[in-house]
Amino acid sequence: MLTTQLATPGRGPQADRPRGSGGTIPHTPARPMWFCRVDGQPWPCGEARLLLVVEFRDNVSGLTIYLAGLMYEAMRDLYRLNPHDGPDPKELFARFVAWGAARRPAAEKAE
Repeated sequence: MLTTQLATPGRGPQADRPRGSGGTIPHTPARPMWFCRVDGQPWPCGEARLLLVVEFRDNVSGLTIYLAGLMYEAMRDLYRLNPHDGPDPKELFARFVAWGAARRPAAEKAE
């Protein structure tokens, strides 16, 4: 029997990226459904992904950490909305995190 309880995790990062430019509406998620505010696609939509890659071009690790935090927030929201038939964790990982780390093969990184 465990004698200690783990603390409840706090809120993850604020979904405030990618930022809009020139008066355009940013491609940020509409919570708790996690759809893009601009085009209605599941967030991160294609445009948001492109903008995030540009914004974090010199900080791939930061992008991965940011996306992992948002995946946690999405899981929290989506499971709260539908606890009996929530989203598949593998699909959420592919949607939020997996695409951000794919830059180039590991063999090329060693050079």
